[in-house]
Amino acid sequence: MTDRLRLVTWNINSLRLRLGLLGRVVEEARPDVVCLQETKVDDANFPMEAVRALGFEHVLYRGDKGYNGVAILSKRPIEPAGHRFWGGVEDARHISARLADGMVVHNFYVPAGGDIPDPALNVKFAHKLRFLDDLTDWGATVAGDTTPRVMVGDLNIAPLETDVWSHKQLLKVVSHTPVEVDKLARVQAAGAWTDVVRQVITPDIKLYSWWSYRARDWAAADRGRRLDHIWTDGGLAPRVRGASVLKDARGWTQPSDHVPVMVDIDPA
Repeated sequence: MTDRLRLVTWNINSLRLRLGLLGRVVEEARPDVVCLQETKVDDANFPMEAVRALGFEHVLYRGDKGYNGVAILSKRPIEPAGHRFWGGVEDARHISARLADGMVVHNFYVPAGGDIPDPALNVKFAHKLRFLDDLTDWGATVAGDTTPRVMVGDLNIAPLETDVWSHKQLLKVVSHTPVEVDKLARVQAAGAWTDVVRQVITPDIKLYSWWSYRARDWAAADRGRRLDHIWTDGGLAPRVRGASVLKDARGWTQPSDHVPVMVDIDPA
């Protein structure tokens, strides 16, 4: 019988800069699989030796020089399950892996979308909306699949009122605007995805995974947003036994502005 799977997703905001912090996450959380976003390293310079030294013998990655970039690090055997380009832009924002039990893990880095929530004025926001539309179309093609599915990553949207420090003040701020929240809901519905973090940590509880670097004292202000997500198909969701956000990581030396999000999944 395969042991329970511990899966972490984290926008690390530069893998090479924060290899030490990744090591701390590995030591404290003991994950089996780590999905990283914003690795900010091209494939030729991926720090494979350092990653393997942390216990991850099985590694998939796709990178762009200096920005974007996704990776899946695993202590268990995995094989490539493909990637796609989204929103009409060829960049490194998606990678997927298949575990030995057949489970497929999709790791996404959705565009942040810039500062102006108007696609006519902001090409970055337009790209984000196209990306979400593509995710909806794709979700409809996998919704009926019996393969166990997991979708994780920095989706750059905080959908619930309790996913932001102030729903009212952020309604016109990119990441919590009604159009983004609606499109993310369409993605979730089309793919028949379950937000398993909120299955465990109920929606009445305030929950964040990102705090801006701009805050002088991020912990005291606590003006966070839940931008990082773990979803599964409906059949897999009952096997999720725990979920947590590693908030303390935001206070480490030279931290990412995101913190790791973690779930435990029982074997079938």
